[in-house]
Amino acid sequence: MNAPIEDYALLSDLETAAMVGRNGSVDWLCLPRFDSEACLAALIGTQDNGFWRVAPTASPGTCTRRAYRPDTLVLDTWWETAEGAVRVTDFMPPRAQLPCVVRVIEGVSGAVPMRSELRLRFHQGRVVPWVRVTDDCTVAIAGPDAVWLGADGPVRALGQEGSTVLDFTVPAGRRIALTLVWAPSHFPAPPAPVDIPAETMLKETEDFWRRWAGQCSYQGPWREAVVRSLITLKALTFAPTGGIVAAPTTSLPGCLGGERNWDYRYCWLRDSTLTLSCLLHSGYRDEAWAWLDWLVRAMAGDPADLQTVYGLGGQRLLHETEAPWLPGYEGSQPVRFGNSAVGHFQLDVYGEVMDALLQSVQAGIPMPAHVWELVESLMAFLLRHWREPDQGLWQVRGPRRQFVHSKVMVWVAADRALRMGELLGRNGSSAQWRAMRQEVWQQVLHQGWDAKQRSFVQSYGSADLDASALLMPRLGFLPARDPRVLCTVQEMRRLDHGGFIRRYAPGGAGAHRVDGMHGREGAFVACSLWYADALALTGHPEQAHEAFERVLAVRNDVGLLSEQWDPDAGRQLGNAPQAFSHIALAETAFALSAAPPRSRGCAAASGRRRSGSSQGGRSGA
Repeated sequence: MNAPIEDYALLSDLETAAMVGRNGSVDWLCLPRFDSEACLAALIGTQDNGFWRVAPTASPGTCTRRAYRPDTLVLDTWWETAEGAVRVTDFMPPRAQLPCVVRVIEGVSGAVPMRSELRLRFHQGRVVPWVRVTDDCTVAIAGPDAVWLGADGPVRALGQEGSTVLDFTVPAGRRIALTLVWAPSHFPAPPAPVDIPAETMLKETEDFWRRWAGQCSYQGPWREAVVRSLITLKALTFAPTGGIVAAPTTSLPGCLGGERNWDYRYCWLRDSTLTLSCLLHSGYRDEAWAWLDWLVRAMAGDPADLQTVYGLGGQRLLHETEAPWLPGYEGSQPVRFGNSAVGHFQLDVYGEVMDALLQSVQAGIPMPAHVWELVESLMAFLLRHWREPDQGLWQVRGPRRQFVHSKVMVWVAADRALRMGELLGRNGSSAQWRAMRQEVWQQVLHQGWDAKQRSFVQSYGSADLDASALLMPRLGFLPARDPRVLCTVQEMRRLDHGGFIRRYAPGGAGAHRVDGMHGREGAFVACSLWYADALALTGHPEQAHEAFERVLAVRNDVGLLSEQWDPDAGRQLGNAPQAFSHIALAETAFALSAAPPRSRGCAAASGRRRSGSSQGGRSGA
């Protein structure tokens, strides 16, 4: 039986990540990168697919308590047993040369017998390595990969059913450190991290994270939660290129036992641009600069070939495959590696990119001349193709539709391009862009608004609601006090699921008519946070705070959120930790700090349409 998703904490060295459970087991680790093949894959399989557990020998189960050290990604886990108490400190030093996971076991009281059991399975939890023991280390080799395990104290290594087991006792005041390092298999000797004192690596890791967290400019009432979310976003950044992965995991299901299982270890333009916005709002310019470099490299080429998702270095080919040898998280199959969303047409990403570029310019980040050429190319493509149906924000695997949010984001693209042109003194195409912005705005108000139910809908001709409509006032498409916005926010209560907001109405027993997938999923965390934002903007601060606090309450014990929350089962669903969720958490904290006065409520919007720029947010600028 797999542990609950919320049992897992994140470790990261800014190039890959490990997921460690409350039972002391690292059940997910890809080496040497986020998108590499996993060598520990019990998270989406069984223990036979690889794990590394460090825990008291006589006390199976979960720890007594655990917590990150303040403003760091260093995890302390405490165990209290009949023999005494022990603390395990887990961390990954920010990458210098080779990736490593360090686990420091410290006796607190008594003398606690401990066991480290490492079962490596290379190539996505499938290949059993060849293991040999040297004087100082144990090394496991399979094909191009080697993993070295070293210890700095008196331990006894033995083989047991395909595992490397270390038994030792930790008395009060004694520390023993275990260091696991990946290296290419042709390396002839233990790599350097095995020999570096754990205390040195621990201090350097703590100092790194505290220096970084100390740059956060947010000083509001939810600072601790915001800083934890920002640290999580930083941990999902691939430092060599500046790319930001959506999550460090694959195939954690949106529907237990179902097929909604996706690989999120890549860089979605949407998630990356929203992360950039969040970091800029928090005072992190270096990350914004690095992301801008990544963006320009990834998008180089024909704008018709713009993808929604790229590899860590901007790679375009992310072929989606299935892993039938992995049973999946709680039987959720198929387990997928790679993501076919690379072939999706999603208009909203153009708006996300333009919005991020404008924010970079406004923040004073230098804009190379060729970036403006990129802006012009993207806008020229939109001028020709914005009327086409697409697969939308939720990258549906059903038929393309005229999604309302996609058209709103086309409006955002034109609006931000015009504003960038004004700031940079580049107005050559402004007349065409201004005309497109106005036409899109009028079309959305005409075809995306349902006068009967008094709300914006998911797609033209549909009566379905979509939580993405909550973003309209934040994006500036319509003022927050516009009657249509007020009524749409009220109607979103129809998407309520136990106090949380679904992204759209659930399907029935068969495949969902919009996304083409079977099974009912949980409520999207980001959508519940968008709802809190919209409540604040429309003058309902008390309700906004309640919605926000509900989300804060479902973070796990170390402050992490996955993609979804299932109110019925009371558990997290989807890949974790999820950048989209943590972005939304931080942005909502910012929004609630600047909530407007109370609104007078929803008016009969269907009979109060006005034309021209007065209803178009920035459309008349």
